[in-house]
Amino acid sequence: MVDLDVHQGNGTAEIFEKDASVFTFSMHGEHNYPFVKEKSDLDIALPNACGDEEYLTILKNTLPELIQVQKPDFIFYLSGVDVIASDKLGKLALTPQGCKERDRFVLQTCFDLQVPMMCSMGGGYSADIKIILNAHANTYRLAQEIFFS
Repeated sequence: MVDLDVHQGNGTAEIFEKDASVFTFSMHGEHNYPFVKEKSDLDIALPNACGDEEYLTILKNTLPELIQVQKPDFIFYLSGVDVIASDKLGKLALTPQGCKERDRFVLQTCFDLQVPMMCSMGGGYSADIKIILNAHANTYRLAQEIFFS
């Protein structure tokens, strides 16, 4: 499980806490809901206002090695767009382009390492609904480009 929604994947962490066959990875806002976090197999808590460069550097330094070590049969990717700076509930500061680059990196990494995956939308509470819709659509445009071109 790769959970990149701004909120910690607490439900997933709790459900699979005692199941060694499922590895849970959550990269989320440190000072955001839930305020008491469950324990994922790997949690990376990010400071408020974490932007594109810091976020993408951490992700790019973590995900490929994690996949190489864990050797997953399948990845469930939660692509929350509540990481975008305009999000009312997010507290992080990614640009829409940074969010798109995050998705490109995750999808391309899974493709390159030949790990089957599925992607699920999550989050998105910007006042301008076009930002949310475009960010979610970008995820699926990228999947089309990477997996079906």
